[in-house]
Amino acid sequence: MDLAANLSAVRKRIEAACIRARRDTTEVTLLPVSKSQPPDAVRTVAELGLNLFGENKVQEAKVKIPLCPGHLRWHMIGHLQTNKSRDAVHFFEMIQSVDSLALAEEIDRRAGQAAKTMPILLEVNIAGEASKFGYPPDRLLKELKQINALKRIEIQGLMTIPPWTPEPEKVRPIFRQLRELKERGEQLLGAPLPHLSMGMSGDFGVAIEEGATIVRIGTALFGPRSQSKKTKAPEDTA
Repeated sequence: MDLAANLSAVRKRIEAACIRARRDTTEVTLLPVSKSQPPDAVRTVAELGLNLFGENKVQEAKVKIPLCPGHLRWHMIGHLQTNKSRDAVHFFEMIQSVDSLALAEEIDRRAGQAAKTMPILLEVNIAGEASKFGYPPDRLLKELKQINALKRIEIQGLMTIPPWTPEPEKVRPIFRQLRELKERGEQLLGAPLPHLSMGMSGDFGVAIEEGATIVRIGTALFGPRSQSKKTKAPEDTA
């Protein structure tokens, strides 16, 4: 697998999307999704100049992160159970998948114990898919101020995983709705929510056109996962 060539191709796609959207490439962070990838693959990508990686499972991250270069930074992007919050607070610099007030409160408690402030993104299930985690938009708006009042939580924006489709244009409305929801949230809080984490390997160009600031790239960078590791979960299209 030629990771250098893959990274170059991804960066060119990001640049092209930014040109179409009249945005600067510095506004978009490439987040490699390293789930199921060995430390050697992470190390190779890090040597190519990337130092921020996303993991889906706390248990995998606990084993992998200590085996990777110490200067790397990590985001939690998969579903987080409340009983894994302590480890998530310890290993990650941001949790992108906060999908309930109860989870936010537990992260806040664990962050307090660790004497740190935890940046988070709120995961939104825009399409209302039963198979996916995430806030329904209306409930997010109702609970936003309560989460924002937590002393050890810092809301930095929203995240979503759209329905899977081979046609990226079909999920443009999902990305647009997340951006509009972010704007409503900013009005409620009277403060900016700088990040929109949306877009994966198949659709990140459209996501950038709709305002993504973080794109989560797995397959386009690391290549297809082995068949034994694949599931039909949408997260595997990162």
